[in-house]
Amino acid sequence: MASLATRSALGAPALAALRDRSVLLLARGQLSAALALLELDGVARRLVLATPDLAAAHLPQVLRSGEIQALVIDPETPAEFASGLPAFSVGAEPHAPAPARACERASEWVLLTSGTSGAPKLVLHTLASLRHAFAGDVPATDARRWSTFYDIRRYGGLQIFLRAVQSGGLVLSDPQESVEDFLARAAREGVTHLSGTPSHWRKALMSGQARRIAPQYVRLSGELADQGILDALASTYPAALVAHAFASTEAGVAFEVRDGRAGFPARLLEGESSGVELRVSEETLRIRSPGTALRYLGPEAEPLRGRDGFVDTGDRVEIRDGRGYFLGRRSGVINVGGLKVHPEEVEAVLNADPRVRMSLVRARRSPITGAVVTAEVVLREPPGEEPARLARELTERCRAVLAPHKVPTTIKIVPGLALAPSGKLVRSGA
Repeated sequence: MASLATRSALGAPALAALRDRSVLLLARGQLSAALALLELDGVARRLVLATPDLAAAHLPQVLRSGEIQALVIDPETPAEFASGLPAFSVGAEPHAPAPARACERASEWVLLTSGTSGAPKLVLHTLASLRHAFAGDVPATDARRWSTFYDIRRYGGLQIFLRAVQSGGLVLSDPQESVEDFLARAAREGVTHLSGTPSHWRKALMSGQARRIAPQYVRLSGELADQGILDALASTYPAALVAHAFASTEAGVAFEVRDGRAGFPARLLEGESSGVELRVSEETLRIRSPGTALRYLGPEAEPLRGRDGFVDTGDRVEIRDGRGYFLGRRSGVINVGGLKVHPEEVEAVLNADPRVRMSLVRARRSPITGAVVTAEVVLREPPGEEPARLARELTERCRAVLAPHKVPTTIKIVPGLALAPSGKLVRSGA
């Protein structure tokens, strides 16, 4: 990053041509994308960050909704993304003399949602809203080195990228790299602060290489962080602060929990902290914050906020004994004969078993109840006992703490579980 003071990865002609334009960042390499972001902020009118899994079929909708006037590409950008718009190449390292730089405008930053059920939505932020959660932090004086399992063009990864720009260096992940190789490289580079989804961290713990790093700060976000994964990380990294945050592309960062416990203190619902207000309405968390996105883009975009300024996150919460516990996504509820089951609630029970590393609960169609609950389980170690017996024991564990309709009808021991590009478990229906 220091070399950008004298060199440019885009070059003066490209920067001049992109001034005041709405730009779609289609560079596939994370380093190329990072350099482009640093150079275009304050120059382009709007920066739209395409995730690397953006389908070419969705490109016309993104171009239309983002009012795109130019593209930034790199050698890895597929030819199928050619659109007839002006395209400018960004290199993987600064190579051209840097023009005189000045922040000429407050660029708009636009992120894409995952688009798992169709075309992605375009979510409009400002740099101020993206940085709200840490804008007041004093720059660190220690040798802080950040990294993340996320891609920096997703909300979770962009948060780490911006933190690193403000305070410390950054080690980027590589989608072609195995978890083992990434952890080995993170160890060599002296990574001190590392973030990812709970599923990312479970994969890391399964790799056998987790102890190669000695982080000072471990962060989880993007999925429900149950007590099992928090305890496992605290045991693996006893000198680290293990924190889990609630954030979304639309709502921004709501809070970070640092007490080692699942859920969050219910007192956070009682007032305002750094301008963030939380409510639970109809068992669903709602957020109003300076870190909230401004709106969705597009001619047929739905409202992002309610009339009161709150964002409905779709995440269901239950308050018990002075603490809020996440039950799961409202859209992910399994209906068993008219009774609701949150997959994450069942997974938390399974993951609490010391033999289990991770699990996935989903619905299977039933002619009687409409659906039944099933589970796939990944073990910490190869099974030293008959898998069928272990499955029965896990079923009994569920029966001991869950209502009958929530108990999986089948539990299958599997070698691994698929993650979406976002780092979350793939929860497509069975």
